Amino acid sequence: MNRAHSLVLMGALLSGIGSVIGADPTNSSPAHVAGPRVLTIDLPATLRLVGARNLDVRIAREKVVEAKAANESAAWQFFPAIIPGFGYRRHDNLIQDVAGNIIDVHKESYTVGPTLAAQLDLGDAIYGKLAARQRVMAAEAGIESERQDSVLLAVLGYFDLARAQASVAVAGESVRIAEGFAAQVGQAVGAGIAFKGDALRAEVQADRDRLLLRRSREQVTVASARLVRTLHLESGVELEASDNDLVPLSLVATNAALDALVVQALAARPEVKRSRALVGAARQVRDGARYGPLVPSLGAQVFAGGLGGGIQGSPGRFGESEDYQFTVGWRIGPGGLFDRGRVRAGEARLQLAQLGGDKLSDEITAEVVESVARFRSWSDQLATAGHAVKAAEEGIRLAVQRKEFAVGVVLEQVQAEQDVTRARLDYVTVVAEFNKAQYGVLRAVGAAPTVDAKK
Repeated sequence: MNRAHSLVLMGALLSGIGSVIGADPTNSSPAHVAGPRVLTIDLPATLRLVGARNLDVRIAREKVVEAKAANESAAWQFFPAIIPGFGYRRHDNLIQDVAGNIIDVHKESYTVGPTLAAQLDLGDAIYGKLAARQRVMAAEAGIESERQDSVLLAVLGYFDLARAQASVAVAGESVRIAEGFAAQVGQAVGAGIAFKGDALRAEVQADRDRLLLRRSREQVTVASARLVRTLHLESGVELEASDNDLVPLSLVATNAALDALVVQALAARPEVKRSRALVGAARQVRDGARYGPLVPSLGAQVFAGGLGGGIQGSPGRFGESEDYQFTVGWRIGPGGLFDRGRVRAGEARLQLAQLGGDKLSDEITAEVVESVARFRSWSDQLATAGHAVKAAEEGIRLAVQRKEFAVGVVLEQVQAEQDVTRARLDYVTVVAEFNKAQYGVLRAVGAAPTVDAKK
C-alpha cells in the first residue's frame, strides 16, 4: 500500500472524528452517589435561602434581641422596685432605751404590706440608656453585615457549583471525542493502515480525559456540599445548579470610577455604621464616667401597710403604718466624683473604638481596590478566553478537514482536541470568576445583591 493511499484512509478516519465532535452530550451530568436527594437550585433561590437559613445571620439576629433586651433593662433603671412581703421582728432581754437606760424587754412586731424602694444613680442611668441605644444600632448594622457576607458566600458557592457542572460537560464531551477517535485509530491499526504508536497516543489522551471527567465530578460533589453548608440545608441533600451554561452577567460597569466606589463603600457599608454606633456607645460610657457623677443620686423608700405587735404577755395591737424616706446625694470616690481611673478607662475605650473605625475604613478602601482590580482583570480575560475557544474550535475543524489535502496526522488531531478542552475549561472558569468578581465589588461597596442583570 503506497503512502498516498494510507493518507487518504487516515483522512477518512479524521472525517469520522468530525461526526463525533458534533454529537450531542449524553453523559455530562454530574455523577451522584446513590441515596442523596438531589435538589435543583438557581441563583434567585440561593439568595432567598441564605437570608432565611444561614446560621451566621440567625446568630446576628439573636444579638439584636440581646441588645434590645439590654436597652429595655436600662430603661427600667429609672423606675422603683415594688417589694410586697411580710416582716417579723422579736427582741428578748436587755436593750437600751432612748434615755440611755438598760432595761429588760421582751417584745415583738410584724409588718404586712408592699415597699417601694428606689436607688437611682441618675447620671449612670441616663448615660447607660444612651449607650444601650447605640449598641442596639450596632447590632442591627451587624445583621446587615452578616447578611451581605452570607449572600456573597452563597453566590460564590453557587457559581463554583455551576462551574463544576459545566466542567463535567466539557470533560464528558472530550471523553466522547477521544474515545471515538481512539476506537477508529485502533480499527485502522487492525486493518494495517495506521501506526500502533498513534493508537497508543490516542488511548493516552482518552485516559487523560477520563481522569479530567472524574475530577470534575468530584468538584461538583465538593461544591454542592459547601453550598449545602452555607445554606444550612438538611443533611443528605445534594444540590444541582439549574444553569449548566454559564453566561457572563453585567452587574458592574467596567468604567466605574474607583474613587466614587470608595466613597460609596464608606457611606453604605454596614460595618461602617456599626463602627460609628460602637464609637457612640463608647463616647456615652466615657461621658457617663466624666459627667454622670455630677448628677445627684436619688433614693426613696415607701412602706404602706400594717404594723402589729407589743410587749410579750400583753395583748397585741395591729393597725395602719406608713414610712417615707427620700434622699439626695453625690457619690465621691469609686464609681463617683474624682474617680480618675474610671474616666481614663472610658477615654481609652473611646480611643480604641475610634482607632478601630479608622482601621476599618482602610480595610474597606483596600477591599474596594482589590475587588475592582479583580473584576477588571477577569473582564479583560473574558474576551481573551472567548477568542481562544473560537480559535481552538476552528483549529480542530481544520484538522478534520485536512483529509482533503491528504496531510492529516493523529498527533495533530490529539493536540487540537487538547486545545479545545483547555480553551473551553478556561472559558468556563473565567465566566464563573467574572460573575463572582462582580458580586465581590457589590459586597465591597455595600450594595444590595441582585440577579436582575443583563446577560
